[in-house]
Amino acid sequence: MSNQDFGGQNFGRQDFGDGSRGQAGPQKIKEAASDAFTKASDMAREGGAKAKQAASDAASTVNEQVREMLDKQLGSSWSFAGQVAGSFKLAADDLEQKSPFAATLVRGFADKVEGYAEEFQDQTVEQLMRSASDFTRRQPALVFGLAALAGFLMFRTMRTQVSSDSPPIAPEHTADPGHYHG
Repeated sequence: MSNQDFGGQNFGRQDFGDGSRGQAGPQKIKEAASDAFTKASDMAREGGAKAKQAASDAASTVNEQVREMLDKQLGSSWSFAGQVAGSFKLAADDLEQKSPFAATLVRGFADKVEGYAEEFQDQTVEQLMRSASDFTRRQPALVFGLAALAGFLMFRTMRTQVSSDSPPIAPEHTADPGHYHG
Protein backbone atom coordinates (compact mmCIF):
# COMPACT_ATOMS: atom_id res chain seq x y z
CA MET A 1 0.00 0.00 0.00
CA SER A 2 2.86 2.34 0.51
CA ASN A 3 3.93 2.04 -3.12
CA GLN A 4 0.51 2.83 -4.55
CA ASP A 5 -0.33 5.87 -6.62
CA PHE A 6 -2.88 8.12 -4.90
CA GLY A 7 -4.26 10.78 -7.21
CA GLY A 8 -1.18 11.10 -9.35
CA GLN A 9 1.20 11.28 -6.40
CA ASN A 10 3.67 8.57 -5.69
CA PHE A 11 4.53 8.20 -2.06
CA GLY A 12 7.69 6.32 -1.21
CA ARG A 13 9.17 6.67 -4.70
CA GLN A 14 11.40 9.43 -5.96
CA ASP A 15 12.31 10.60 -9.43
CA PHE A 16 16.10 11.16 -9.59
CA GLY A 17 16.14 13.18 -12.79
CA ASP A 18 17.90 10.52 -14.81
CA GLY A 19 14.67 8.84 -15.83
CA SER A 20 15.01 6.19 -13.17
CA ARG A 21 12.59 5.99 -10.35
CA GLY A 22 13.62 4.26 -7.25
CA GLN A 23 13.72 4.21 -3.53
CA ALA A 24 15.50 7.25 -1.93
CA GLY A 25 18.31 5.48 -0.14
CA PRO A 26 21.03 6.38 2.27
CA GLN A 27 23.62 6.29 -0.55
CA LYS A 28 21.91 9.11 -2.46
CA ILE A 29 21.64 11.17 0.73
CA LYS A 30 25.35 10.60 1.48
CA GLU A 31 26.29 11.67 -2.04
CA ALA A 32 24.16 14.81 -1.80
CA ALA A 33 25.63 15.63 1.61
CA SER A 34 29.14 14.96 0.34
CA ASP A 35 28.58 17.25 -2.65
CA ALA A 36 27.21 19.99 -0.40
CA PHE A 37 30.15 19.61 2.00
CA THR A 38 32.65 19.72 -0.87
CA LYS A 39 31.06 22.89 -2.25
CA ALA A 40 31.00 24.49 1.20
CA SER A 41 34.64 23.52 1.78
CA ASP A 42 35.67 24.94 -1.59
CA MET A 43 33.81 28.18 -0.88
CA ALA A 44 35.37 28.43 2.59
CA ARG A 45 38.85 27.75 1.19
CA GLU A 46 38.33 30.34 -1.54
CA GLY A 47 37.01 32.86 0.99
CA GLY A 48 39.97 32.19 3.28
CA ALA A 49 42.42 32.62 0.41
CA LYS A 50 40.75 35.90 -0.56
CA ALA A 51 40.83 37.14 3.04
CA LYS A 52 44.48 36.14 3.37
CA GLN A 53 45.35 37.93 0.12
CA ALA A 54 43.42 41.04 1.23
CA ALA A 55 45.24 41.05 4.58
CA SER A 56 48.57 40.58 2.83
CA ASP A 57 47.81 43.42 0.42
CA ALA A 58 46.76 45.70 3.29
CA ALA A 59 49.89 44.87 5.29
CA SER A 60 52.05 45.46 2.23
CA THR A 61 50.40 48.83 1.62
CA VAL A 62 50.83 49.90 5.24
CA ASN A 63 54.42 48.66 5.24
CA GLU A 64 55.19 50.65 2.10
CA GLN A 65 53.55 53.80 3.52
CA VAL A 66 55.50 53.51 6.77
CA ARG A 67 58.73 52.97 4.85
CA GLU A 68 58.08 56.06 2.71
CA MET A 69 57.27 58.12 5.81
CA LEU A 70 60.46 56.95 7.54
CA ASP A 71 62.52 57.71 4.43
CA LYS A 72 61.10 61.26 4.32
CA GLN A 73 61.66 61.73 8.05
CA LEU A 74 65.17 60.40 7.75
CA GLY A 75 65.95 62.76 4.88
CA SER A 76 64.75 65.75 6.88
CA SER A 77 66.73 64.55 9.93
CA TRP A 78 69.95 64.43 7.93
CA SER A 79 69.13 67.85 6.54
CA PHE A 80 68.73 69.10 10.11
CA ALA A 81 72.06 67.46 11.04
CA GLY A 82 73.69 69.43 8.22
CA GLN A 83 72.20 72.63 9.64
CA VAL A 84 73.50 71.75 13.11
CA ALA A 85 76.95 71.16 11.61
CA GLY A 86 76.79 74.64 10.06
CA SER A 87 75.93 76.09 13.48
CA PHE A 88 78.89 74.27 15.02
CA LYS A 89 81.17 75.75 12.37
CA LEU A 90 79.91 79.24 13.22
CA ALA A 91 80.55 78.52 16.89
CA ALA A 92 84.05 77.30 16.02
CA ASP A 93 84.70 80.56 14.17
CA ASP A 94 83.64 82.50 17.30
CA LEU A 95 85.90 80.34 19.50
CA GLU A 96 88.91 80.72 17.21
CA GLN A 97 90.33 83.83 18.93
CA LYS A 98 89.67 82.77 22.54
CA SER A 99 90.52 79.07 22.27
CA PRO A 100 92.00 77.82 19.01
CA PHE A 101 92.23 74.24 20.33
CA ALA A 102 88.52 74.13 21.24
CA ALA A 103 87.66 75.72 17.88
CA THR A 104 89.62 72.99 16.09
CA LEU A 105 87.77 70.26 18.01
CA VAL A 106 84.36 71.81 17.35
CA ARG A 107 85.17 72.35 13.66
CA GLY A 108 86.37 68.73 13.35
CA PHE A 109 83.15 67.49 14.94
CA ALA A 110 81.11 69.74 12.62
CA ASP A 111 82.96 68.40 9.58
CA LYS A 112 82.25 64.81 10.63
CA VAL A 113 78.54 65.52 11.18
CA GLU A 114 78.32 67.37 7.88
CA GLY A 115 80.08 64.50 6.09
CA TYR A 116 77.66 61.95 7.54
CA ALA A 117 74.71 64.17 6.68
CA GLU A 118 75.81 64.44 3.05
CA GLU A 119 76.64 60.73 2.82
CA PHE A 120 73.35 59.51 4.27
CA GLN A 121 71.05 62.26 2.92
CA ASP A 122 69.66 60.21 0.01
CA GLN A 123 69.72 56.76 1.60
CA THR A 124 66.62 54.82 2.55
CA VAL A 125 66.00 53.24 5.94
CA GLU A 126 66.86 49.82 4.51
CA GLN A 127 70.18 51.08 3.14
CA LEU A 128 71.05 52.68 6.49
CA MET A 129 70.19 49.48 8.34
CA ARG A 130 72.43 47.53 5.97
CA SER A 131 75.24 50.07 6.49
CA ALA A 132 74.87 49.88 10.28
CA SER A 133 74.88 46.09 10.15
CA ASP A 134 78.02 46.08 8.00
CA PHE A 135 79.74 48.55 10.35
CA THR A 136 78.81 46.40 13.35
CA ARG A 137 80.32 43.33 11.68
CA ARG A 138 83.53 45.22 10.86
CA GLN A 139 83.91 47.01 14.23
CA PRO A 140 82.13 44.97 16.93
CA ALA A 141 84.41 46.20 19.76
CA LEU A 142 83.80 49.84 18.87
CA VAL A 143 80.03 49.33 18.70
CA PHE A 144 80.05 47.48 22.03
CA GLY A 145 82.16 50.24 23.60
CA LEU A 146 79.83 52.95 22.32
CA ALA A 147 76.80 51.06 23.57
CA ALA A 148 78.42 50.65 27.00
CA LEU A 149 79.31 54.36 27.10
CA ALA A 150 75.77 55.34 26.10
CA GLY A 151 74.36 53.03 28.79
CA PHE A 152 76.69 54.48 31.41
CA LEU A 153 75.77 58.05 30.48
CA MET A 154 72.08 57.21 30.51
CA PHE A 155 72.43 55.56 33.92
CA ARG A 156 74.26 58.58 35.32
CA THR A 157 71.69 60.96 33.88
CA MET A 158 68.78 59.00 35.30
CA ARG A 159 70.49 58.67 38.68
CA THR A 160 71.18 62.39 38.80
CA GLN A 161 67.59 63.14 37.77
CA VAL A 162 66.15 60.88 40.48
CA SER A 163 68.34 62.39 43.19
CA SER A 164 67.48 65.97 42.16
CA ASP A 165 63.73 65.19 42.11
CA SER A 166 63.64 63.74 45.62
CA PRO A 167 63.34 66.19 48.54
CA PRO A 168 66.36 66.56 50.78
CA ILE A 169 66.26 64.42 53.89
CA ALA A 170 66.20 66.55 57.01
CA PRO A 171 67.09 65.15 60.42
CA GLU A 172 64.19 64.87 62.83
CA HIS A 173 65.90 66.77 65.62
CA THR A 174 68.35 69.47 64.78
CA ALA A 175 70.84 70.28 67.41
CA ASP A 176 71.17 73.96 68.16
CA PRO A 177 74.75 74.62 69.10
CA GLY A 178 73.72 77.46 71.43
CA HIS A 179 71.44 75.38 73.61
CA TYR A 180 72.23 72.39 75.71
CA HIS A 181 69.44 69.96 76.42
CA GLY A 182 70.11 67.78 79.28
